[in-house]
Amino acid sequence: MKMKEALMMQGAKTIMDNCVSLKAGENILIITDMVQENIAKVLAAAAVERGAEAVVSVMKPRKKAGEEPPKMIAESMLHADVILIPVSYSVTHTYAVKAAAANGARILVLTDFTEEMLIHGGIEADFQSIKPVCKAVADAFAKGNKVHVTSPGGTDLWLDITGRRGNALYCVVEPGEFSTIPTVEANSSPIEGSANGRIVADASIPYLGIGVLNEPVVVEVKDGFITSISGGKQAEVLKKDLASHNDHNCYNIAELGVGLNPKCRMCGIMLEDEGVIGTAHIGIGTSITLGGTVKAPTHYDLLMWNPRIEVDGKVIIDGEKVLV
Repeated sequence: MKMKEALMMQGAKTIMDNCVSLKAGENILIITDMVQENIAKVLAAAAVERGAEAVVSVMKPRKKAGEEPPKMIAESMLHADVILIPVSYSVTHTYAVKAAAANGARILVLTDFTEEMLIHGGIEADFQSIKPVCKAVADAFAKGNKVHVTSPGGTDLWLDITGRRGNALYCVVEPGEFSTIPTVEANSSPIEGSANGRIVADASIPYLGIGVLNEPVVVEVKDGFITSISGGKQAEVLKKDLASHNDHNCYNIAELGVGLNPKCRMCGIMLEDEGVIGTAHIGIGTSITLGGTVKAPTHYDLLMWNPRIEVDGKVIIDGEKVLV
């Protein structure tokens, strides 16, 4: 084993022992692509070390986030106890993941992961200690109706989450659950057509090569859908990509999420950025894995600094402060 891989094994150990609680004899499926094979190799070594039956499935990188994996892989997902997904483009918001979770798999998603992310950063957090806070925020969403999101950058958005579940993603999964890693976040999916106002992303859009934002991206929203996008060059990248899919569902307001991992840092990589404390993100496009009903060709997240989130008039998030 190379020296760097030896360092990566520590993160792999955290995933196996703390996040998915892998047991000897369990079937673990590691889904990867031709870009992320080395990460998959380290994960597989850790799984074999624990006596699991490990299978690695390698596919061509998806062309965009939200694209379904090949049918052969989707079928094999239905027979796994544990599924790890280190891939270049997210397959989180797909029917394949939704079906595997419904079948009882414990699923951990490692989208756009780097080898360094197995060594330092969000992976170093104490996930069990963050769990109560994450679940409390998700519970506030689940019990809530009207949500108002504002930020110093100019966000002013209203959402209706009545009857929608609150999702607590804290990197530890039980049967039938999925989580991303190393982001820790609580999120909810608003009722379709309910979102109105303005989103000002001033932190990151960690997709399409955009990453950390040089200038704000301003998004106007009416009746649940984006009506305009403005800003500089980075805004144009997002605007052109959404238009290229020729699918109105790409403009759906799909998610409100809150970052809760004290070890995550803003670096332009999705699963680090979205966990940063003092940020919130608005997901657009697909919502089926979050409790919504929309399936789009894409799912992107627009991140803002220092959100203030009110649920039914009560402030639950105020910048870096969690008030639940």
